[in-house]
Amino acid sequence: MSVTDVNQGPLAGRHAVVTGGSRGIGLAIAQALVEAGANATLMARDAVRLESAIAVLRTRATTQRLFAVAVDVADEASVNAAFAAARDANGAIDILVNNAGVAESAPFAKTSVDQFQRLMDINLKGVWLCTQAFAAGLPKDTAVEAPWRHVVNVASTAALKGYAYVAAYCAAKHGVLGLTRALALEWARRRVTVNAVCPGYTDTDIVAAAVANITAKTGRDADAARMELARSNPQAQLVTPEQVANAVLWLVSPGAESMNGQAISVSGGEI
Repeated sequence: MSVTDVNQGPLAGRHAVVTGGSRGIGLAIAQALVEAGANATLMARDAVRLESAIAVLRTRATTQRLFAVAVDVADEASVNAAFAAARDANGAIDILVNNAGVAESAPFAKTSVDQFQRLMDINLKGVWLCTQAFAAGLPKDTAVEAPWRHVVNVASTAALKGYAYVAAYCAAKHGVLGLTRALALEWARRRVTVNAVCPGYTDTDIVAAAVANITAKTGRDADAARMELARSNPQAQLVTPEQVANAVLWLVSPGAESMNGQAISVSGGEI
């Protein structure tokens, strides 16, 4: 783990935690939040990738405090220890972005219970555990003038519709959206907003793995496989991590406090 002192902007002085923050959508979100002035804690499994991500954030930061800690989001003890370390480094947590996730595809009949459980543990249980660790730091009585806090869950268009061959992933992401809407109501009077962003196919390592899977099973070249995924987007292109990050930034910025319990589709109009 590491701390770097490196604050101006609409999120100046706010502490944001981003899980799955070492690459892809998570790193893009962290960059957007830091550029808006937030202090940031990145969490992910791989400590080496986390250090590389912190190095990227240093180039975007001025006086913000940057911290990284390795975590297994599916393990309660690991999550609680990581959140305690984040508070020790950067103070009370104002913004939580639950981005850590994994995608795997298989026909339903060939999806093992172990594979189903792995997808549930990381994609849904991880959101549950991290949000509980965040909630442990919320004040019991929230004054009217208290600053707003925000939770944004990075779900998927698979939280809004079904896709063939990813039944377990769809089930987990639908669960994330249900949790989002329930907590939004439960915390509505505690000055905490809870929302979800639902990206379509996004140009990340997960899509790269999907492309590799398509080419291996069909013999198509990588460009043709990418185009097949992009065709689900009416704009005929993959979503970029930065586009998802911009949606998250809006949801946690001053002026968006009435956005609560929402599922923002970032998919070019797919849904």
